[in-house]
Amino acid sequence: MTTTLAIEVNNLSKTFKGKPALKNVSCNIFQGEMVSLVGASGSGKSTLLRHMNGLHNGDSGSINIFGTALQTDGTNHSKIRFLRSQIGCIFQQFNLVNRLTVIENVLVGNLSRLSTFRSLLHLFTKEEKLQALAALERVGILEQAYKRASMLSGGQQQRVAIARCLVQGAKIILADEPIASLDPESSRKVMELLVELNQESGITVVTSLHQIQVVRNYFNRVIALRTGKVMFDGEILELDDAKLREIYGAAADELVMKGHAPYA
Repeated sequence: MTTTLAIEVNNLSKTFKGKPALKNVSCNIFQGEMVSLVGASGSGKSTLLRHMNGLHNGDSGSINIFGTALQTDGTNHSKIRFLRSQIGCIFQQFNLVNRLTVIENVLVGNLSRLSTFRSLLHLFTKEEKLQALAALERVGILEQAYKRASMLSGGQQQRVAIARCLVQGAKIILADEPIASLDPESSRKVMELLVELNQESGITVVTSLHQIQVVRNYFNRVIALRTGKVMFDGEILELDDAKLREIYGAAADELVMKGHAPYA
């Protein structure tokens, strides 16, 4: 583990329609870490992830990526396009273009590096196509390369999204509820793939998850939010039942203690 800061969030606050979503949130995530954000629905997990990629702007506070400012007090900085190119995003609903083939969806990861002309016409070189095929092989679905994305299962589509991040050359992967809509076996494969990319390629991985048992299986560090505030930031072994009740409130016994998770 290096001591290089991949993501630095300082005193970040955000309000939507008069309702606070993040309240003075601060956290540091180091290069090569694998961190899970947990908390009940509406706790601010997804909002925090979207700020880390500049998809949302805070009302106050700042975010730095590898020491370079992404945003400060709601203003994006001049290098935001470059910084975003280093951050791959994986969403619960996959965010693929269903009418395109799998390989075309993966090649989209190149767009930030292409000229406007090549981007608009989706003109890719042979080398770029070979890179996309290599990424699909790495995530285990090379044989699906020329099928339409809409023909794939949910777990396969999520692996396409991960392959897209690889082609993008992402140094950070932000995954927002990446297994929420998947069956247990697909969930396991996606989580194991994220662990592999973290351990073998040093990619910093930050996910938001509801399933505490999954977090316990795959993560050492957890950041827990409740009503937009950081309630816990530490090792998963320190996140005992008492702290979980503090984080989840009345829903803790039903949601967390009974193992609300796709697999154990």
